[in-house]
Amino acid sequence: MTFQQLTYVVEIFKCGSINKAAHKLVLSQSGISTAVRELEEELGIQFFVRSNRGVEFTPEGEEFLSYAISLLEQKRRIEQLYGEGRNAAAPVRFSVSTQRYPFTEDAFLRLLRDGADSRYRYAIKETGMDAVIEDVYDRRSDIGVIFLTDLTEKMIRRLLDARDLEFHEVAAVPPCIYVHKDHPLAGRDAVREEDLEGFPYVSFEHAQGVAADLSEEYQMMSMKRPDRCITVNDRATMMNILSRTDAFTTGSGLLVESFISQAVVTVPLAGQASFRIGWIVPRGGRLSPLAEHFIGLLEQSVADSIRFTQELHRSLTQKAPG
Repeated sequence: MTFQQLTYVVEIFKCGSINKAAHKLVLSQSGISTAVRELEEELGIQFFVRSNRGVEFTPEGEEFLSYAISLLEQKRRIEQLYGEGRNAAAPVRFSVSTQRYPFTEDAFLRLLRDGADSRYRYAIKETGMDAVIEDVYDRRSDIGVIFLTDLTEKMIRRLLDARDLEFHEVAAVPPCIYVHKDHPLAGRDAVREEDLEGFPYVSFEHAQGVAADLSEEYQMMSMKRPDRCITVNDRATMMNILSRTDAFTTGSGLLVESFISQAVVTVPLAGQASFRIGWIVPRGGRLSPLAEHFIGLLEQSVADSIRFTQELHRSLTQKAPG
């Protein structure tokens, strides 16, 4: 099987006849017919049947077309990347996979503002913890950003060890709830689990069969079976629901000053273990200079978020009645 033969089959499909395909490719009809027939014999299938109206592809031929078109597209992209520009410097690549944290996005934006090489391929992906771990394990991402708690650490570290990944802590913060600024619980020094009863609970969707320890939210026993629960799959929807309803969610509580309208605030959860934010990479792997630079930006963004969130919390508690 050759790319030339794939091209012939795809062109026949597009043109609807062998004659038209031969004319478009500036080839003889017999040459194309012979090449296609040889491919059919090699694969043991028939691509199409001929009629007075042209050709009609068989089910096997239609299935083959989907693969042929994909292969030819990949060939075209490879030629674009490494053909005429093969003497040019390769683009700098960096990818981060993260749970849905604004401070990771802030660090990524700082990376872009710091300037970049003339040719680069940067990527950021917000997703669930299980996908973050798999992205780093499969080398689709250079760095992953996740969190650990006392309740989830044993299971998550076992998962990381099985994939030969290591966790590096950036900061430990008290877990919080997220609510809108006029929520009945906003402005308190802290809230207890029992204070949350009756309020809708918002959580990020995660794949069926994924353990609760890999959830986006800070896990508490009382949250295993909430009376009212709303599920979302992106951060923008989450923030809109929190800012316009009496719903709440749990997490690090960290807010990025430039990202919020201050419609959503956070309140510490009393009596809960720390929420430990960190990054994961393959164990023993060597970080690129760009990855090291991003980690520094991530640490700075987390520190700035902690400072801003603490200042905002102090201002709200001072304004609260009583």
